[in-house]
Amino acid sequence: MNFSTIIEKKKRSIELDEKEIKWLIKSFVDNSLKDYQMSAFNMAVWFNGMTPKELGIFTQEMINSGKTYNFDGVDGIKADKHSTGGVGDKTSLIFSPLVAKFGVKVAKLSGRGLGPTGGTIDKLESCIGWTGEISEQKFKETLNKVGISIMSQSKEIVPADKKLYSLRDVTGTVDSIPLIASSIMSKKLVIPADSIILDVKMGSGAFMKDLESAVKLSKTMISIGKEHNRNVNVMITNMDKPLGRAIGNAIEVKEAWDTLNGNGPEDLKELCVIAAALTLVENNIFKNLEIAKKELYKVLEEKSAAPLLKEFVEAQNGNFNLILDYDNSFKVKHKIEIKADTDGYLSFKTADDLGYLSVLLGAGRATKEEQIDFAAGIYLNKTTNDFVKKDDLIMTLYTNRNDIENFIKTAKELIVLSNQKSEDNLILKLISSKDI
Repeated sequence: MNFSTIIEKKKRSIELDEKEIKWLIKSFVDNSLKDYQMSAFNMAVWFNGMTPKELGIFTQEMINSGKTYNFDGVDGIKADKHSTGGVGDKTSLIFSPLVAKFGVKVAKLSGRGLGPTGGTIDKLESCIGWTGEISEQKFKETLNKVGISIMSQSKEIVPADKKLYSLRDVTGTVDSIPLIASSIMSKKLVIPADSIILDVKMGSGAFMKDLESAVKLSKTMISIGKEHNRNVNVMITNMDKPLGRAIGNAIEVKEAWDTLNGNGPEDLKELCVIAAALTLVENNIFKNLEIAKKELYKVLEEKSAAPLLKEFVEAQNGNFNLILDYDNSFKVKHKIEIKADTDGYLSFKTADDLGYLSVLLGAGRATKEEQIDFAAGIYLNKTTNDFVKKDDLIMTLYTNRNDIENFIKTAKELIVLSNQKSEDNLILKLISSKDI
């Protein structure tokens, strides 16, 4: 086997066979295949794509490069959920209790945040003591006990993807849909869940900027799922605005708790209910989406899924009382109120910019080594398409950093007030494995 044969085939859109793809991934991971060679392969994929068969094998070989999990000893249906990232996205903390309430266990691998989009692991670690660095046995025990468990992604999981992404990042191939899809799905397929729901973000605060690209990525990930005998459903959702009103870490866990107790923002409730409904219908808990949504909204009104979030956090050694006593637990030196300079319908420059502001406040990382301040963050007192009057409170900034004037200037620059509402659909498209 040699690279010249593989790259010649890929240049001419000739399908690679299983042996060639296995050799390619194995050689790249053990460093016998050089970075410049893999860069050439990535660029050929960028131009010519991959067939469904190629992509299925490619994804499987990435999975095989590291540790995988099994559910031996875990009874019942298992589900997973993944979001491609978004500002204020605390969906997993609401989705998981909602689904677990109906007997479907939620088993997830999650990551940390870098840049404007926060990570689920960081949010949960604001419940001091909580850890995602648990053994496979503890993972299974928590699933059986609570119905929810979330593990941190370790270096042992899909090392081929980590190495490949670093290369794509510096060679102009990050935006290759086959490579994005295989990257996401290789990490999802490490856990043998019965169903997977994917929330693909589209808009200014997301990687997919238009609906056509988002649909193409979604269908590609569904096809990979089919190659691995997994049921995959996709929601394409709007990330031109932040999700909910809270942006940060502890403040997002608090908003998740409030939502499970029937008090959350409408957009956050809608997205979580639809994601949970799709999962429950896929696993035959309900006959159709409308019945599932009705029952899930009832659960939110009754507050009956909320205790599961607390039980899950405590099962993985977190102190959830910090969230219950939020105001005393997460005090900051500076609480900065940002008010409207004029009247108008509110929107924000981009969701990403709000995320970057939260990083400046201390709620996120600019580098992997940076420490997070769990108490820092933003609360949107008003949100997209609200009509505000001059001097109305638009957002509140929470920080322990002292660069107050810069924070105020940056926040003011993000506010857009106009004489008409903006387009505001949250759920842009639903795609199921049955549609492909």
